[in-house]
Amino acid sequence: MSEPNQLQLQVEGLGNLMQTLKEHEGKRRIIMFIGAMNENGESWCPDCRDAEPVVEAALKKAPSDIVFILSIVGDKPEWKSPDNEFRTNPEFKLKEIPTIVDYGTDKRLGCEDCKNSEIVDKFFTE
Repeated sequence: MSEPNQLQLQVEGLGNLMQTLKEHEGKRRIIMFIGAMNENGESWCPDCRDAEPVVEAALKKAPSDIVFILSIVGDKPEWKSPDNEFRTNPEFKLKEIPTIVDYGTDKRLGCEDCKNSEIVDKFFTE
């Protein structure tokens, strides 16, 4: 069996995310919103760190035609601000991170679901 070869991208900021979504129109686009990386290359957000291995494992089994976008919502003070662009954006209305969104549908996983391998696997393969 060959390694899945879905496109995996990382973007920072809402403008870059919207541009990337536009560039991959017509494809299934899945966005995972997480906190910015610290000096150790890990997200400052403990829930995001817990979800990462679950999502990485699910991606290995996911269809190869999806575009997976890791979207950085900012550092801790930036994310905690009620004015954070991802919180206020009418399309995303984020309340927590990590959050996974199947763009263009109403499918989304909240923080606790992102850490559950059964739920994440199902999300990617359905």
